[in-house]
Amino acid sequence: MLNITIVEDHKALRESLVDVLALKGHCITAYEGVEAMQAGGSLDSTAIMVLDLNLPGEDGISLAKRLRLSHPDLGIVMLTARGEAEERQIGYDSGADIYLTKPSSGAELTAAIKAFARRLPPAGPVIKPAVLNPIAMTLAGAVTEVALSAAEVALLTAFAQAPNHRLHSSAIAKIASSEGDISKATMEVRIVRLRKKMVTAGVAAQPIKVVRNFGYQISTPLTIV
Repeated sequence: MLNITIVEDHKALRESLVDVLALKGHCITAYEGVEAMQAGGSLDSTAIMVLDLNLPGEDGISLAKRLRLSHPDLGIVMLTARGEAEERQIGYDSGADIYLTKPSSGAELTAAIKAFARRLPPAGPVIKPAVLNPIAMTLAGAVTEVALSAAEVALLTAFAQAPNHRLHSSAIAKIASSEGDISKATMEVRIVRLRKKMVTAGVAAQPIKVVRNFGYQISTPLTIV
Protein backbone atom coordinates (compact mmCIF):
# COMPACT_ATOMS: atom_id res chain seq x y z
CA MET A 1 0.00 0.00 0.00
CA LEU A 2 1.28 3.45 -0.93
CA ASN A 3 0.29 6.99 0.00
CA ILE A 4 -0.45 8.57 -3.40
CA THR A 5 -1.38 12.20 -4.06
CA ILE A 6 -3.18 13.12 -7.29
CA VAL A 7 -3.25 16.65 -8.71
CA GLU A 8 -5.69 16.75 -11.63
CA ASP A 9 -8.14 19.53 -12.45
CA HIS A 10 -10.52 17.42 -14.56
CA LYS A 11 -13.07 16.22 -12.00
CA ALA A 12 -14.26 13.07 -13.78
CA LEU A 13 -10.71 11.94 -14.53
CA ARG A 14 -9.56 12.77 -10.99
CA GLU A 15 -12.36 10.69 -9.50
CA SER A 16 -11.62 7.85 -11.91
CA LEU A 17 -7.95 7.83 -10.94
CA VAL A 18 -8.89 7.77 -7.25
CA ASP A 19 -11.17 4.76 -7.85
CA VAL A 20 -8.60 2.85 -9.91
CA LEU A 21 -5.75 3.31 -7.43
CA ALA A 22 -7.90 2.84 -4.32
CA LEU A 23 -9.03 -0.54 -5.69
CA LYS A 24 -5.37 -1.57 -5.68
CA GLY A 25 -5.26 -0.88 -1.95
CA HIS A 26 -3.50 2.48 -2.04
CA CYS A 27 -4.32 5.43 0.22
CA ILE A 28 -5.29 8.29 -2.11
CA THR A 29 -5.53 12.06 -1.62
CA ALA A 30 -6.68 14.10 -4.61
CA TYR A 31 -6.68 17.81 -5.39
CA GLU A 32 -7.91 19.94 -8.29
CA GLY A 33 -4.86 22.17 -8.37
CA VAL A 34 -1.59 23.18 -6.74
CA GLU A 35 -3.18 25.75 -4.47
CA ALA A 36 -5.67 23.22 -3.10
CA MET A 37 -2.84 20.75 -2.55
CA GLN A 38 -0.83 23.29 -0.58
CA ALA A 39 -3.85 24.09 1.57
CA GLY A 40 -4.28 20.39 2.21
CA GLY A 41 -1.17 20.11 4.34
CA SER A 42 2.14 18.28 4.32
CA LEU A 43 3.29 15.86 1.60
CA ASP A 44 5.80 14.20 3.90
CA SER A 45 3.88 10.91 3.94
CA THR A 46 3.31 10.87 0.16
CA ALA A 47 5.33 8.25 -1.72
CA ILE A 48 4.13 8.98 -5.27
CA MET A 49 2.43 11.96 -6.89
CA VAL A 50 0.34 11.61 -10.06
CA LEU A 51 0.51 15.03 -11.65
CA ASP A 52 -1.28 16.69 -14.54
CA LEU A 53 0.69 19.42 -16.28
CA ASN A 54 -2.09 21.70 -17.56
CA LEU A 55 -3.41 22.99 -14.27
CA PRO A 56 -5.14 26.24 -13.31
CA GLY A 57 -2.77 28.52 -11.44
CA GLU A 58 0.70 27.04 -11.04
CA ASP A 59 1.30 24.37 -13.68
CA GLY A 60 2.62 20.86 -13.20
CA ILE A 61 6.10 21.54 -14.56
CA SER A 62 6.69 24.33 -12.04
CA LEU A 63 5.34 22.18 -9.20
CA ALA A 64 7.52 19.22 -10.18
CA LYS A 65 10.64 21.37 -10.11
CA ARG A 66 9.83 22.58 -6.61
CA LEU A 67 8.96 19.13 -5.33
CA ARG A 68 12.12 17.61 -6.70
CA LEU A 69 14.09 20.07 -4.56
CA SER A 70 11.96 19.87 -1.41
CA HIS A 71 11.07 16.14 -1.60
CA PRO A 72 13.92 14.44 -3.50
CA ASP A 73 12.64 10.92 -2.74
CA LEU A 74 9.11 11.59 -3.98
CA GLY A 75 8.02 9.58 -7.02
CA ILE A 76 6.53 11.87 -9.69
CA VAL A 77 4.30 10.40 -12.39
CA MET A 78 3.33 12.99 -14.99
CA LEU A 79 0.02 12.20 -16.70
CA THR A 80 -0.64 14.69 -19.47
CA ALA A 81 -1.89 15.33 -22.98
CA ARG A 82 1.51 16.76 -23.93
CA GLY A 83 3.04 13.94 -25.94
CA GLU A 84 5.71 15.48 -28.15
CA ALA A 85 9.29 14.29 -27.67
CA GLU A 86 10.46 17.76 -26.64
CA GLU A 87 7.68 18.02 -24.06
CA ARG A 88 8.59 14.61 -22.65
CA GLN A 89 12.18 15.77 -22.27
CA ILE A 90 11.03 18.89 -20.44
CA GLY A 91 8.96 16.70 -18.14
CA TYR A 92 11.85 14.42 -17.27
CA ASP A 93 14.21 17.37 -16.86
CA SER A 94 11.68 18.93 -14.46
CA GLY A 95 11.72 15.91 -12.18
CA ALA A 96 9.39 13.25 -13.61
CA ASP A 97 10.22 9.63 -12.88
CA ILE A 98 7.53 8.39 -15.27
CA TYR A 99 5.85 10.31 -18.09
CA LEU A 100 2.52 9.00 -19.40
CA THR A 101 0.39 10.62 -22.09
CA LYS A 102 -3.39 10.85 -22.07
CA PRO A 103 -5.46 8.90 -22.74
CA SER A 104 -3.69 6.39 -20.56
CA SER A 105 -5.47 3.31 -19.22
CA GLY A 106 -5.83 2.57 -15.55
CA ALA A 107 -3.88 -0.63 -16.12
CA GLU A 108 -0.92 1.30 -17.55
CA LEU A 109 -0.90 3.76 -14.67
CA THR A 110 -1.09 1.07 -11.99
CA ALA A 111 1.64 -0.91 -13.75
CA ALA A 112 3.87 2.17 -13.86
CA ILE A 113 3.28 2.85 -10.16
CA LYS A 114 3.94 -0.79 -9.31
CA ALA A 115 7.23 -0.67 -11.25
CA PHE A 116 8.33 2.49 -9.49
CA ALA A 117 7.27 1.15 -6.08
CA ARG A 118 9.75 -1.70 -6.42
CA ARG A 119 12.51 0.89 -6.15
CA LEU A 120 11.15 2.38 -2.93
CA PRO A 121 12.35 1.32 0.53
CA PRO A 122 9.85 -0.70 2.57
CA ALA A 123 7.14 1.63 3.80
CA GLY A 124 5.94 1.88 7.36
CA PRO A 125 2.28 1.41 8.20
CA VAL A 126 -0.13 3.90 6.65
CA ILE A 127 -1.77 6.03 9.32
CA LYS A 128 -5.43 6.45 8.53
CA PRO A 129 -6.91 9.85 9.35
CA ALA A 130 -8.69 10.30 12.65
CA VAL A 131 -12.23 11.60 12.20
CA LEU A 132 -13.36 14.69 14.08
CA ASN A 133 -17.12 15.29 14.29
CA PRO A 134 -17.64 18.84 15.61
CA ILE A 135 -21.43 18.41 15.87
CA ALA A 136 -21.30 15.20 17.88
CA MET A 137 -18.13 16.50 19.62
CA THR A 138 -16.31 13.21 19.11
CA LEU A 139 -12.99 11.99 17.75
CA ALA A 140 -12.84 8.54 16.17
CA GLY A 141 -9.53 6.71 15.83
CA ALA A 142 -8.38 3.19 15.02
CA VAL A 143 -9.39 1.87 18.47
CA THR A 144 -12.48 3.74 19.64
CA GLU A 145 -14.42 7.00 19.67
CA VAL A 146 -13.88 9.52 22.45
CA ALA A 147 -15.97 12.48 23.61
CA LEU A 148 -14.47 15.96 23.41
CA SER A 149 -15.17 19.24 25.13
CA ALA A 150 -16.12 22.31 23.08
CA ALA A 151 -12.64 23.75 23.64
CA GLU A 152 -11.02 20.51 22.42
CA VAL A 153 -13.19 20.50 19.30
CA ALA A 154 -12.20 24.10 18.56
CA LEU A 155 -8.53 23.32 19.13
CA LEU A 156 -8.47 20.23 16.89
CA THR A 157 -10.36 22.11 14.18
CA ALA A 158 -7.77 24.88 14.30
CA PHE A 159 -4.91 22.37 14.13
CA ALA A 160 -6.50 20.63 11.14
CA GLN A 161 -6.88 23.90 9.24
CA ALA A 162 -3.48 25.40 10.13
CA PRO A 163 -0.49 25.20 7.73
CA ASN A 164 1.44 22.00 8.52
CA HIS A 165 -1.11 21.43 11.32
CA ARG A 166 0.97 23.72 13.55
CA LEU A 167 -0.31 26.36 15.97
CA HIS A 168 1.57 29.05 17.86
CA SER A 169 1.05 29.11 21.62
CA SER A 170 -0.63 32.50 21.33
CA ALA A 171 -3.15 31.08 18.84
CA ILE A 172 -3.96 28.25 21.23
CA ALA A 173 -4.47 30.76 24.04
CA LYS A 174 -6.72 32.85 21.77
CA ILE A 175 -8.92 29.84 20.99
CA ALA A 176 -9.51 29.48 24.73
CA SER A 177 -9.97 33.22 25.28
CA SER A 178 -13.75 32.85 25.47
CA GLU A 179 -13.14 31.14 28.80
CA GLY A 180 -10.91 33.96 30.01
CA ASP A 181 -7.14 34.29 29.98
CA ILE A 182 -5.29 31.06 30.59
CA SER A 183 -1.79 30.57 31.92
CA LYS A 184 0.93 28.62 30.16
CA ALA A 185 0.60 25.86 32.73
CA THR A 186 -3.16 25.61 32.14
CA MET A 187 -2.64 25.47 28.38
CA GLU A 188 -0.10 22.66 28.78
CA VAL A 189 -2.53 20.71 30.97
CA ARG A 190 -5.20 21.00 28.29
CA ILE A 191 -2.79 19.82 25.60
CA VAL A 192 -1.84 16.84 27.76
CA ARG A 193 -5.50 15.93 28.30
CA LEU A 194 -6.28 16.21 24.59
CA ARG A 195 -3.20 14.15 23.72
CA LYS A 196 -4.34 11.40 26.11
CA LYS A 197 -7.79 11.32 24.50
CA MET A 198 -6.23 11.04 21.03
CA VAL A 199 -4.02 8.16 22.19
CA THR A 200 -7.04 6.44 23.76
CA ALA A 201 -8.88 6.74 20.44
CA GLY A 202 -5.95 5.03 18.74
CA VAL A 203 -4.85 8.03 16.70
CA ALA A 204 -1.07 7.80 17.26
CA ALA A 205 1.50 7.23 19.98
CA GLN A 206 2.47 10.92 20.10
CA PRO A 207 -0.29 12.81 18.25
CA ILE A 208 0.58 16.31 19.54
CA LYS A 209 4.20 17.38 19.57
CA VAL A 210 5.93 20.41 21.05
CA VAL A 211 7.48 22.78 18.50
CA ARG A 212 10.29 24.46 20.37
CA ASN A 213 9.99 28.24 20.69
CA PHE A 214 6.72 28.16 18.75
CA GLY A 215 3.87 26.04 20.04
CA TYR A 216 2.40 22.65 19.14
CA GLN A 217 1.76 20.50 16.08
CA ILE A 218 -0.47 17.50 15.46
CA SER A 219 1.49 14.75 13.74
CA THR A 220 -1.37 12.65 12.44
CA PRO A 221 -3.90 13.04 9.59
CA LEU A 222 -7.22 14.47 10.73
CA THR A 223 -10.48 14.55 8.78
CA ILE A 224 -13.40 16.81 9.77
CA VAL A 225 -16.89 15.55 8.93
